[in-house]
Parts: sequence; C-alpha cells; structure tokens
Amino acid sequence: MSHAANPDLLNRLRRANGHLASIIRMVEDGDDGLKIAQQMQAVVAALEKTKTLIVTDHIEHHLENLIGPLPGAVREDLAKLGELAKYL
Repeated sequence: MSHAANPDLLNRLRRANGHLASIIRMVEDGDDGLKIAQQMQAVVAALEKTKTLIVTDHIEHHLENLIGPLPGAVREDLAKLGELAKYL
C-alpha cells in the first residue's frame, strides 16, 4: 500500500513541516518561549492526527486484503476505532 496516493496525508505532513520550519525560525529569532511551546504543541497534535490516519488506513488496507471490499458499516466501525486510537 502506498500512502503517497493519499493527498490528505501528504497535505497534513507538508503543513506540519511548514509549521516546524516556522518554529525553528521563532527559536532562532529568540521569540517568547510560551509562543514557541504553543506552536510546538500544534505540530505534535498534527503529527498525532496524521499517525492515526496512517494506522487506520493501514488496518483497512490489510483487512481488505484478507476479506475483500469492506461494507460501509465496517468502514464506519473502523472510523470509530480510529477515533478511539487517538487516546492511546
């Protein structure tokens, strides 16, 4: 399975990358530590959401390899599990 085919995933990673570059500039410029920490938390949250997306896509892909196309109800249940996974 190629995650490169998922534009949402790539967009999320590119946004996080841009945000991280901004944080590096903030540190270099000596910006306020609180602002830097807030921006860092935003990057961490974005990466966590992206990780959840990768994991749920990966699980869905392997389930489809095992049992064939997944019915809508199963996809909905997987989405619920993905939401639950963010608390791990």
